[in-house]
Amino acid sequence: QVQLVESGGGSVQAGGSLRLSCAASGYTYSSYCMGWFRQAPGKEREGVAAIDSDGSTSYADSVKGRFTISKDNAKNTLYLQMNSLKPEDTAMYYCAAGLISSGGYCYPNYWGQGTQVTVSS
Repeated sequence: QVQLVESGGGSVQAGGSLRLSCAASGYTYSSYCMGWFRQAPGKEREGVAAIDSDGSTSYADSVKGRFTISKDNAKNTLYLQMNSLKPEDTAMYYCAAGLISSGGYCYPNYWGQGTQVTVSS
């Protein structure tokens, strides 16, 4: 049974930082690509960052230079370090795992339940 459990969300002021974590279990963690997605109220879910099984990373233009995705295969944990947060980063953040990646996008097979990030101005 695949499980992805996010943590680390919260409320911060603009310019602040947060680190999201996603603990994975129930599958061969190192073989999958993984990604962070977010969904703001009234908007579609969008990809934020992805990391492939070989460690290569990709980012949405809106977060490049501010967010860093990483993973610890020994701990089966995915991270998203978010710096210089802006009010427009406010959203529910989801981690996902997938078998297929293409063009820097990880196509999800499994989703976590999400963690809320709120950035105030």
